[in-house]
Amino acid sequence: MTISATQVKELRELTGAGMMDCKAALAATNGDMDAAVDWLRKKGISKADKKAGRTAAEGLIGIDSGLREAAVVEVNSETDFVARNDAFQEIVRNVAKVALAHDGDTAKTAAAKYPHSDKSVAETIKDAVGTIGENMSFRRAAKLSVPAGIVATYIHNAAAEGLGKMGVLVALETSGNADAARAFGRQVAMHVAAANPLALTAEEIDPAVIAREKDIFSDQARQSGKPEAIIEKMVEGRLRKFYEEVVLLKQAFVLNPDLTVEKALKEAEKEIGAAAKITGFVRFALGEGIEKETTDFAAEVAAVAKK
Repeated sequence: MTISATQVKELRELTGAGMMDCKAALAATNGDMDAAVDWLRKKGISKADKKAGRTAAEGLIGIDSGLREAAVVEVNSETDFVARNDAFQEIVRNVAKVALAHDGDTAKTAAAKYPHSDKSVAETIKDAVGTIGENMSFRRAAKLSVPAGIVATYIHNAAAEGLGKMGVLVALETSGNADAARAFGRQVAMHVAAANPLALTAEEIDPAVIAREKDIFSDQARQSGKPEAIIEKMVEGRLRKFYEEVVLLKQAFVLNPDLTVEKALKEAEKEIGAAAKITGFVRFALGEGIEKETTDFAAEVAAVAKK
């Protein structure tokens, strides 16, 4: 199988490994990018254990909140310039309002009536493409609510009130002081923005992810030549470390790294005046997971010049 320079370049960007190592990894895995990343990790060559989601789309994340509930949406545009457009910002605000009223369900939100209009959200966005002059799309929505307590919100890189490049919701159940709970919940939301946890608890992590990590840790440990019993303990230790890195409650709290988020919550209960429990979180980063075509402007000019 022929391995292209583009594949090698992509794997280098994902792992930080050298060109020849990347080429060898792709050759060994028949060009499978995910398998090649694992191959490099098992060999101890990869400098980056986690693939960074490449932000590819522009637009805005919007948040709307009500009593003990909040919704977050992502509306994409082609350029950041449009994200600063007042008309586009108003659309994102209204989409967030509709999402809050429709349980954060993306399909239901798209089909629902746009505020003060006979048209749906999807139709309104389609019409706005002609007005604003750029392709736009409503990508996703989510909502959190609690029977008692608060849903804290945080917007990172804010472009306007409730709008920005990243939005986080954190649900905190408690019968205690709402203002104190909201203040702590916002701190946790800021932590989520920075630390990007995979799940609230270890039990909520996708079993396939854990199996993959175990496989990689086992291969790494076997290269030490130690007995299987020792290797098993080494893998258990690596998994504990993995949970500390990706499970919200086990992560070191960004605002006080001496405490885990779980312990920081216990401390916060003194101010809240009652038991408190984080029941969920949502983190939307603009464009994550969407690949955007990049063009080599110099190559384009050279190609035109040859015509």
